[in-house]
Amino acid sequence: MRSRADSLEFALLGLLSDSPLHGYELRKRLMTIFGPFRALSFSVLYPQLKRMVIAQSIEAKEVGVTSRRTRIVYTITEKGLKRFAELNGAVTSDAWEDEGFGVRFAFFSPTTMNNRVRILEGRLRRLQDKAEALRTDLQVQPLGIDKYLEEWRRFSLESLEREISWLEAMIKSEGKVK
Repeated sequence: MRSRADSLEFALLGLLSDSPLHGYELRKRLMTIFGPFRALSFSVLYPQLKRMVIAQSIEAKEVGVTSRRTRIVYTITEKGLKRFAELNGAVTSDAWEDEGFGVRFAFFSPTTMNNRVRILEGRLRRLQDKAEALRTDLQVQPLGIDKYLEEWRRFSLESLEREISWLEAMIKSEGKVK
């Protein structure tokens, strides 16, 4: 997934593959996937939904009126299910980078075991590289570095090491799934 729009499309198709949802509920669920620090406004969500309706990946149906507004419920189509499977089957480096990993992991259940392992291993390699670079930075401290920056680097390294351990355990457990 090369862009935020691709990640958003993937997440929307994944959510709608479970059940039809209206816009507000989609936004709430997306916020849990994307996290609290990535704002997802309705001005981003609704144009994406409109593009997906035009592409016939989803359908929009008006249902009961609530407080002067018509509620629109979105449902995935056969074309949308195929698109989700296509996106889910394509494993690129975006799947393990910071931007894409959480979205991909949120929909690991319908992902094949081989693709899950590829994504987990890619994420593991990426984080091991980051951790090594951070360790090197911490060992070769420039004179006069701010003590708070140094503490932030230590905290970041500890966070990376925790995620690395978690990824190793996930990869190990995937091997047992076979």
